[in-house]
Amino acid sequence: MSQPSVILATAGYDHTIRFWEADSGRCYRTLQYPDSQVNRLEITPDKKYLAAAGNPHIRLFEVNSNSPQPVMSYESHTNNVTALGFQCDGNWMYTGSEDGTVKIWDLRAPGCQREYESRAAVNTVTLHPNQTELISGDQNGNIRVWDLTANSCSCELVPEVDTAVRSLTVMWDGSLVVAANNHGTCYVWRLQPGTQTMTSFEPLHKLQAHNGYILKCLLSPEFCEPNRYMATASSDHTVKIWNVEDFTLERTLVGHKRWVWDCAFSVEGAYLITASSDTTARLWAMGTGESIQVYQGHHKAAVCCALHDGAESSPS
Repeated sequence: MSQPSVILATAGYDHTIRFWEADSGRCYRTLQYPDSQVNRLEITPDKKYLAAAGNPHIRLFEVNSNSPQPVMSYESHTNNVTALGFQCDGNWMYTGSEDGTVKIWDLRAPGCQREYESRAAVNTVTLHPNQTELISGDQNGNIRVWDLTANSCSCELVPEVDTAVRSLTVMWDGSLVVAANNHGTCYVWRLQPGTQTMTSFEPLHKLQAHNGYILKCLLSPEFCEPNRYMATASSDHTVKIWNVEDFTLERTLVGHKRWVWDCAFSVEGAYLITASSDTTARLWAMGTGESIQVYQGHHKAAVCCALHDGAESSPS
């Protein structure tokens, strides 16, 4: 099998992971995930593997294979794994879980290498572009920065007491961090100029983005420059695209019939993929806001998606 130039995968509550031909909308491979629903999908930086976060395990599948079996399974969380990502060179993986922990895993070794206690269900974790700090958001409204060099929590923020932080995103150059919560609000912080670390959050903006929950917020990738966008996916069935220069609403993506759980930009930011409780995923053209493809095949909610469209992302 030749490596597909576009890797597009979706998963959710029907215990399957589906790979799609982006242009035609055809599902060309289905993986069974019998033990639980799939909460999160992530493609490794080398595009060889797809990681799926379930309850309570993480499984790694080969992208370019017909094998239905995972090549590796990571066990030690005790509840839903809600967050998943990779260090830029693919040396290690980080996860967050409703068991209240953030964990780091060496991909070549089976065990968990490090663990951080958040004391509340972790909903979201993101890696700062400096590759030395993880930022987590939890059900009690806490945002914590975990300094991997010092191996400790270096910063703690509570933008809104007792309001769950659902999603965190950091601009590719480390200039902004955004947290989205259950009240439909986005909090935006700037990093203090001249500081190399994430520990100085300077409040920049508070955006009332949706009337429902924001389930995912995502800043556009490096190759989208000079345009900078943020996508917010919501329980109000829409995805909104914001211009990051002044946080004005650029457009609203309308088409999903139920909650929109996840979204992912293409490498150059021209497209956005979304996953919804209406059992479909959609591909949107960022330039027009039009839905250009619908991916149908899941029998229950599609809650996560992953997209890698061939352009080489060089380590910055």
